[in-house]
Amino acid sequence: MTEAFFQGFGLSFSLILAIGAQNAFVLRQGLRQEHVLAVVLACAISDAILISVGVFAFTSISKLLPGLVPMMKWGGAAFLFAYGSLSFRNAWRGGETLEAGGNGARSLGQVLAVVLALTWLNPHVYLDTVGLIGSISSGFPGREAAFATGAITASFTFFFSLGYGARLLQPLFARPLSWRVLDVIIGLVMWSIAAGLLLG
Repeated sequence: MTEAFFQGFGLSFSLILAIGAQNAFVLRQGLRQEHVLAVVLACAISDAILISVGVFAFTSISKLLPGLVPMMKWGGAAFLFAYGSLSFRNAWRGGETLEAGGNGARSLGQVLAVVLALTWLNPHVYLDTVGLIGSISSGFPGREAAFATGAITASFTFFFSLGYGARLLQPLFARPLSWRVLDVIIGLVMWSIAAGLLLG
């Protein structure tokens, strides 16, 4: 059981670690200290649901809905392209600082809508959590629950660390230029993921 737990933990953590649309948004919210708890909980709970589906039901779902993957691919690419464009627009306009962050603060509903869209409309999330973790869990017969628990624990650990650890970077992001650079990086990440979905 312990081996399955740590295998699940290590796999999940390594998959989440790469910067992506979701991680970039969590980082931004952590820097702004805006609805951080709600954001990290939304990400971690979403991962927990998807990992559970992958470990316990992926094979059945893929047989019932063979057209689901292409639909997720095109819809996810369109969403990521649009969000990346907004990031480039923010970088062009500039003027954001941590001190001024409260002036343009978004409501909890707006923030949750964005983070849930970045999570549930991103096909990479399904490929990683449902597809990859689900398929690898089959190598632990009788210990799937321990594997899933390890993977879910890694998700909670990562998102809470990212969301609340981002404040250590606050001195850097007191300057507007740093926000513009971050927005450009986020835009490039979003567009590269969208291109990867369409070309791959």
